[in-house]
Amino acid sequence: MINLDSLEKLQIFSKLNDEELKKIQTICSEEEFQRDQSLFVEGDEAANLWVVSSGEVELRFEMPDKAQTSEKNAVSSHSEAIPESMVFGWSLFVPPYTMRLSAYCVSRKCTVIKIDGAALNKLMDTDPKIGYKIMRYLVQVVGHRFNQFQNKMAKFVGIGLMNSW
Repeated sequence: MINLDSLEKLQIFSKLNDEELKKIQTICSEEEFQRDQSLFVEGDEAANLWVVSSGEVELRFEMPDKAQTSEKNAVSSHSEAIPESMVFGWSLFVPPYTMRLSAYCVSRKCTVIKIDGAALNKLMDTDPKIGYKIMRYLVQVVGHRFNQFQNKMAKFVGIGLMNSW
């Protein structure tokens, strides 16, 4: 079981008190992945919220020709300096409840905290204070991802414009 001190250090849970953290603790598990292993693939059911606790994870688009995805397809990676980048899986709150990107371990190994989405939704319904604190943080996560995507698109469009001159 994940200890409360580890959960409390994660920015997404930093505003929760001990009683609230204990409720979160019961719906979390810790998983380890090796380099190039996928945590989930674009199109999978969005059933969990994920938080990187060590190592590196990239979010990538899967290519239509089913060629192996690589860092060239990376839309987002995380940085401990930007805590919002360490949380992913917010698609579990947005219809059609499928993952929009794939996640791959890109370090030798990575450890993530996997939060059961159905249990989290139920907990947030029964304890709106926890729900508010988590959703307030997730809005920052979505904003961060949107900014990353905007920057990637601007770079892509810019390169296309330069190549057309």
